[in-house]
Amino acid sequence: MTRKNETYPLQPPRERGTGRAIALAVVMHVLLGFFLYHGIHWQNSTPAGEEAELWTEVPDLSTPKPLPPPVPVQPAPPPPKTEDADIALQQQKRKQQQEAAREAQLAEQQRVKQQQEAEAKRQQQLAAQQAAQLAAQQKQAKLKQQQQQEQQQAAEKLKQQQQQQDALKKQQEEEQQQKQAKLDAQKKADADKAAKAKAQADAQAKKLDAERRARIAQMQGAMGGGEGSSGNGLAKSGTGSGSGGNAASAGYAEKVQRRVRPNIVWAGDTAGLETVVSVHCSPSGTLLSATITRSSGNSSWDDAALRAVQRSDPMPQDTDGKTPSSFKITLRPAG
Repeated sequence: MTRKNETYPLQPPRERGTGRAIALAVVMHVLLGFFLYHGIHWQNSTPAGEEAELWTEVPDLSTPKPLPPPVPVQPAPPPPKTEDADIALQQQKRKQQQEAAREAQLAEQQRVKQQQEAEAKRQQQLAAQQAAQLAAQQKQAKLKQQQQQEQQQAAEKLKQQQQQQDALKKQQEEEQQQKQAKLDAQKKADADKAAKAKAQADAQAKKLDAERRARIAQMQGAMGGGEGSSGNGLAKSGTGSGSGGNAASAGYAEKVQRRVRPNIVWAGDTAGLETVVSVHCSPSGTLLSATITRSSGNSSWDDAALRAVQRSDPMPQDTDGKTPSSFKITLRPAG
């Protein structure tokens, strides 16, 4: 097998099998001379006659048949001279050697060409594999980069949504705080207003009570203030009756309601509240006393109802020009 040279890989191949080709040519020439000799000798020999005995019926030969024309005998070629045969053998041997060398050279060239084509094909396949691998790597890198971009965009979108939710939550909390602050302020204002109204009502009640006490003392002084009086200088109390025992008219209760109702100051609950206040007055309508005879169960509302009665002094007079000495007022908060 031919070994490739690293420096000159395309050197002409060395001829192989020269001795074998020469030996084969000598054998072929010997055989050729042997066959030529025996062929010429066989053609020059005279064939021997042969006899045959027939056991079948002899055909009728009375009518002679025409004989076929004789076959001309070609003379045998003269045997070649020995010198001419040697020259022909040498020329044939040389020609065979040249043809064998040419065939070997062509075979080697064909083998080298096939090797070159196989190497070129292998290089092409290797280049195609490298190109495909590079394209796959580029595609994978591009896909990875695209996935990273999508993940980054999703993270940014999620972050924006979280920020929006936080901002909305913060805004709702601020609105709730503002609403709660307003509600607290309103409650505080209502409480302050109620406290102020209660203070004013207490002050007014104290003032009215002091005035009432002063009028009572004045009336007691005018009536003599004796021990034999009824205890407060008033007529005997009775529901719906005035001084002297005269009954109140049918529309007097409505007059009292119209007088007391505008003086009610109440900002609380109104459901189920009902208070009955017992009132004692002088014939001129001056309020002598006011007490709660039936509570509503809510002391704040009871106090507000009692203050409304005290603010209504003097009470309205009846159709006879006098105010009943005692009567009861049922008060409910406006709702």
